[in-house]
This record gives sequence, C-alpha cells and structure tokens, in this order.
Amino acid sequence: MSDLFLFGALRDAELRAIVAGGQTEVKEALLPGHAVAWADGQMFPTITQSHGDEARGLLLMDADAVLMARLDFYEGGFGYDLKPVTVLCEGQKRPAQVYFPRPDLWPPGAPFDLADWQVRHGALSRLAAREAMEYLGRMDGETLAARMPMIRARASARLSAVGVPADVRTDTGADQVDLLETQVDHIGFYRFETRRLRHPTFQGGLSEVVRRELMIATDAAMVLPYDPLRDRVLMVEQFRMGPYGRGDPRPWMLEPVAGRIDAGETPEEAAARECAEEAGLTLSRLEPIASYYCTPGYSTEYFHNFVGIADLPDDLPRLGGLETEAEDIRVHIMDFEAVMQLIETGEADNGPLILSLMWLARERSRLRRLP
Repeated sequence: MSDLFLFGALRDAELRAIVAGGQTEVKEALLPGHAVAWADGQMFPTITQSHGDEARGLLLMDADAVLMARLDFYEGGFGYDLKPVTVLCEGQKRPAQVYFPRPDLWPPGAPFDLADWQVRHGALSRLAAREAMEYLGRMDGETLAARMPMIRARASARLSAVGVPADVRTDTGADQVDLLETQVDHIGFYRFETRRLRHPTFQGGLSEVVRRELMIATDAAMVLPYDPLRDRVLMVEQFRMGPYGRGDPRPWMLEPVAGRIDAGETPEEAAARECAEEAGLTLSRLEPIASYYCTPGYSTEYFHNFVGIADLPDDLPRLGGLETEAEDIRVHIMDFEAVMQLIETGEADNGPLILSLMWLARERSRLRRLP
C-alpha cells in the first residue's frame, strides 16, 4: 500500500474516478517547498521545487497494486515518474509519493488554477482519459505518451461535434442508435474500430444488426492562400499514402495547406499555424468556405475549409514543413487563371483543392475589391 500526493488535475473527482477505475479515499494535504504551475503551452499542470511555497493537493490513501498500475500508466502518458516526499496532512507529517515530470520536460508557466482547468479543459481531459485508460495492458506508458496528442485531438473533435440544422435531413438523434458492441482493432496515429449496431430506418423501427468498420480521426483545417493584389494562389505538394496505397503511379499531390486541429485550438488558429509551418506564411485574414465530413462512410475526419488572404511574392521559400513531423513539402505559386486549368486537366484531383478553387472563382471579384 502507498499514499500518493495528487497536486494537479487529478484533484478533479470525475477525472480521478476515470483513471482510478472508481471512487478513492482522499484527504486535503500540503507539500511544502513546492509550487504547482501550468506546464507551459499545455492544458495540464507541472510541479517544481519552490522555496517558501506550499503545493495544495489531495492525499490518496493506501493505493494498492492495481490502483498504482492504473496511475503509473496514466501519469506515464505525460512523462511523470514517482518520487518520495513528505507531506502535511491533518497537521501531521506523512511519507508519500508524488508524480514529478522528467527533468526539463515541461517548463512551468503561470500558477495552476484547478477551477480554471475544470472550465477550460475538464471535459476534454476527462474524455481523453477515458480513451487512454482503455489501453491499459495494451501498451506501456512511453507509447501512451506518444499517442496522447492524438488522443486529446480526438477528444476535442468529439466535443466539437454539435450537429448542423436538420431542415431537410432527418432530425433523429444519435441516441436512437442501438450500439451493441465496439471492438478496437488498431491503435496508432489513428484508431480503428469495428462496431455492431442497429439504427432507426426511414420505414420505422430498427435495422437488422449491421457491422461497420470505422476510422476515428481528428478535425483538420484546410486553407488555400490567395493574394488578391497579385491574383495568385499557393498550393503545397507532398507524398500521400492514399494515392500510393490505391496504386496511383504519381502519389504526390497538389493540395491546400492542411493539418490537424490540436486539442484546445480553433480551426482558425490551426489554419494560421499550418500556413506558418508548411509555407512560412502569415495570413492577414481567413475567408470560411465550408465545414464538412470528407469520407463519412467510414471516417470521423471533419474538415474546416478556408481561403487565406496573404502576400505571395516571387521570393517565397519553395520548400517547407516540419522535420519533427517528417514533412517534405514543396510550395507552388500560380496565377489564378493557370491554377484553374488544373481542374480541367485533372491535375487537381482532391476534394479540398477543387472545392477551394471553385469557391475562389465565385468570390474572386469580391476579394479583389476589398482593401
């Protein structure tokens, strides 16, 4: 049995129950000589030594081996390891253990506020924790740490799925679907599931049991940079697995700038970030085109499509992308009339690029009149 001092988000009772697998006995406690801060740029806290400060937290009593295994796995997903400390609980000094981040992993930011975390990040973090704890026994903490950004991005996408109007389509809710079984087939960059279910039919009643395979992806931002003064467009070119896997003899594609919307990001923030990362661009504004499912038959992936207004001079760098994400990107800048010919020749052969160019053709005169 061991006592654990919980200083951060695990002070939230609902998150703690998800990670622990049930309710736990805790008491208020203090850890002298330490301070709790936001991990800089993250949605979770870190703890550091700080002379004269006291870290407020909870003492989780008598954790058995099963509970310790669950906590070790979850905290391993953030790069935290146990160390012994002495805490103050009910006026008494008590030996305990604390999950500390590995050296230099998470630089501290502003002081951590649990109530702020609960409002801004609580729902997302709890949903991400539910998925993460499904993998206990299927991967180790190091692997979970590598998967956590995608787990959080999937949770963020799920929370963003608020639905669209149903003036033409049926307004039957997802709660009317009878989900019988979910089988997790693969956990990698994406998550693949097989689900067995029955759904309401247009004739009334429920369908027969159907088996459907599903790719659980994230939301993504797509932005086609356009320079209304020079009347030119920027596209990126890169190797794509989809065409390669289909057997396409030329699996390099022309596309808008695109990328995953990270947890805590808006589509607009992701669009601006991706333009900076992939093409070295700063956008002056974004023009929304549409938001849509790209392949709703088997994927949860949801696109937010924009045209981005930017300066596109001749001397822009023609290679881009992040080495940390193994991106190998070439930048193309083309005059509007020339780029529209790509639709006619078939060289523009992906949906977001075609949609973006057709929307731009419709709105081009307006955009060129704007200051």
